[in-house]
Amino acid sequence: MPRKLTSGVRARPAPKEPQRPSALRLWLRRRRPMLRPAAKAAALLGLFGVAAMGVASLDPASKLSAIFDRASSGAAARAGALRVTEVRIEGARNTTPAMLREAIGVRAGDPVLAFAPQTAKERLESIPWIESAEVQRHLSGLVLVRLRERAPFAIWQNNGRFAIIDREGRTVATDRLDAFGPLPLVVGAGAEKTAAPLYDLLKQAPDVLARTQALVRIGERRWNLRLHSGTDVMLPEGHEDAALQRLAELQRGNQILDRPLQVVDLRLPDRLVLRGATAPEQPPAAARARAGRSG
Repeated sequence: MPRKLTSGVRARPAPKEPQRPSALRLWLRRRRPMLRPAAKAAALLGLFGVAAMGVASLDPASKLSAIFDRASSGAAARAGALRVTEVRIEGARNTTPAMLREAIGVRAGDPVLAFAPQTAKERLESIPWIESAEVQRHLSGLVLVRLRERAPFAIWQNNGRFAIIDREGRTVATDRLDAFGPLPLVVGAGAEKTAAPLYDLLKQAPDVLARTQALVRIGERRWNLRLHSGTDVMLPEGHEDAALQRLAELQRGNQILDRPLQVVDLRLPDRLVLRGATAPEQPPAAARARAGRSG
């Protein structure tokens, strides 16, 4: 049975029914796990933006660019100031100064960095006299050239032409033949390539060498010695050493090279062939007069 209400007592209101959350609140509640990282990222971006604005106000990029430009222009100025002050050449004796200047291709006042040492080296070594070259470039302005020249060995005569050759037979000069002192004379095709070993053998027989005027190559196979007296000494092919020793012994014992001979033939190891000089022909009148006196 319901309880009666007494007068003066206020009745409690009935509890309200719970209200349903709005759609926005439900959407935010579902995306709360995603919103927290996004908020942190937004905060970081904001900080970066503030920092970028501060850095931009300082303008370090333009300052660094200005420093780099000043350094580059300074380096360019210093590079432009590097000039050749001296070209020093060592070891040149027979190569003409004009040929050297043309091959080196640089002179005082030219830019140092524009000079190519390897190119100069190749041009120098193309000169007949020069066997090898070393070229150095120094930032101080010095260009140093060290040369090794070929040594003149002999005068080579072939087909009426004369040339100075080295021991390997390379032609190093065709003029000023008398500018290199007394040199042996080698004659004939192939003589320039093969004369050095024979000349070395001759130096071991000084009496024979002193009387030798020329080393004559015969048929590109063997040698004759032409003496100052006009005598021809015929040497065997491939056995020059033994023949020269034999000739030196004959000279010491019999002075064979001082006799009026036309030919000394040493081509046979067990035989010596001598041919006397031919008497000069006399005019017929002189011959008849001599015949009359004898009659």
